[in-house]
Amino acid sequence: MANGNVTSEQVVLEEDVNSVRLITLNRPRLLNVLSPEVVFLLAKCLEKWELEETVELVLIKGAGRAFSAGGDLKVFFAGKHDDSCLEVVYRMYWLLYHFHTYKKTQVALVHGLVMGGGASLVVPSKFSVVTEKTVFAVPEASIGFHTDCSFSYILSHLPEHLGEYLAVTGARLDGKEMIAAGLATHFVPSEKLAELEKRLISLNSGDENAVRSVIEEFFVAVEPDEKSVLHKQSIINKCFSKNSMEEIIDSFEEEAKTEGNEWIKEVLKGLKRSSPTGLKIALRSVREGRKQTLEECMKKEFRLTMNILRQVISGDVYEGIRALVIDKDNAPKWDPPTLNQVRNENLDKVFQPFQEEMELQVPSEESRWSGKFENSAYQLIKS
Repeated sequence: MANGNVTSEQVVLEEDVNSVRLITLNRPRLLNVLSPEVVFLLAKCLEKWELEETVELVLIKGAGRAFSAGGDLKVFFAGKHDDSCLEVVYRMYWLLYHFHTYKKTQVALVHGLVMGGGASLVVPSKFSVVTEKTVFAVPEASIGFHTDCSFSYILSHLPEHLGEYLAVTGARLDGKEMIAAGLATHFVPSEKLAELEKRLISLNSGDENAVRSVIEEFFVAVEPDEKSVLHKQSIINKCFSKNSMEEIIDSFEEEAKTEGNEWIKEVLKGLKRSSPTGLKIALRSVREGRKQTLEECMKKEFRLTMNILRQVISGDVYEGIRALVIDKDNAPKWDPPTLNQVRNENLDKVFQPFQEEMELQVPSEESRWSGKFENSAYQLIKS
């Protein structure tokens, strides 16, 4: 990972066409999960293209039936007993800060599954195009992790309490719901996506109005289906107005007694089988995100990620990964097993700031591409 050597499988495909650059995430058999190599290559491409004056437009898509299912959980699991994941975590957050603040026009063409870290390459794009086959989710809290990859910032800016709901439930949204929630900009039928890509390449321009005009030739106005959770906003707001995760669940249980609220039963079932530690960390992080800048959220999430992987208060993340993708028994044993055993003083430990030199180094505008892992205190320690 450190030297960025490319394996025999090209996990990231690059295409240069005049003033347009196209990135294809190319691990289709693994739903384009983001390995350390993928993260390294994405950062390398994006830096190079931002600095090239001739590049105006960057397109990003996934090969196969998914855009990206997020981070490679098996990589995290393999690093359970050491800090071997630190480098990819640092590089990912450094990359995402630049993706949020990128100077060239980006268009994400999103077909199929888009989750967690994969979705963090979609929502911040200037234009994000989804289809009827797009499925979005941020399910990290359920496996003992947290709402990572800038989503404590993104979700905290969604209407009312919707972001908190998505963070702790991991609820899936389709393309129409993503549009309505403000998580994507345009809906295009999947059969038109390849033609749209060709038109954007032939446009050969990053002018935002011109790009928007091309996309609008293909887009379809859509509304969420009648049964969409977005139509349940008043109940979500009522339940998430409570202070604690325990009170939120109690409130949902009360609402579930009302005729017509059968959908809540599945929500409760999901919450009760999720990691109690993960739920509490995710809720607090998104709520803090409302008052934090992008830079503050990125630094906080970097700390949370490292502290969770280091098992500072719980090893739930490894138990969650084991149950989901290693043994696949879907029977995790959480520690602690209940919400009321997750103490606030323990939560404080994973949110605690690092010493300044150990924080994620977010660069200034004057030296925009500084702060790389190679120049961080972590690299010095590793050396």
